[in-house]
Amino acid sequence: MDDLDEVFKALADSHRRLLLDRLAAENGQTLGELCRNLDMSRQAVTKHLRILETANLVVTFWRGREKLHYLNPLPIHEIDQRWINKIFRSVERYKSNHRIRAFGTRVAPVAGERWPISRH
Repeated sequence: MDDLDEVFKALADSHRRLLLDRLAAENGQTLGELCRNLDMSRQAVTKHLRILETANLVVTFWRGREKLHYLNPLPIHEIDQRWINKIFRSVERYKSNHRIRAFGTRVAPVAGERWPISRH
């Protein structure tokens, strides 16, 4: 299984995204701190954290007897670099070409790019 498959699996659950949001707001929380004010049992939070750790979205460090959880943004950065930036650039290129065509100038698509069929 691709490492990013684990990331997408982890991100697919709203409870895990909530835990990531809480770590983004305040990094380095204990299990008890993460459980505070949640409608989840401690065991459920532990299970979700384990999945986030497997996906490398959360890393842990021990401070004495406390296990601290930290958000690791690198897997999300990989998704951004691999797909989001490419898709965004493609959309921006399409929008730019579409505006030019709207003013009567014919523009050829970039090599390998296909435009959707439009009927105006």
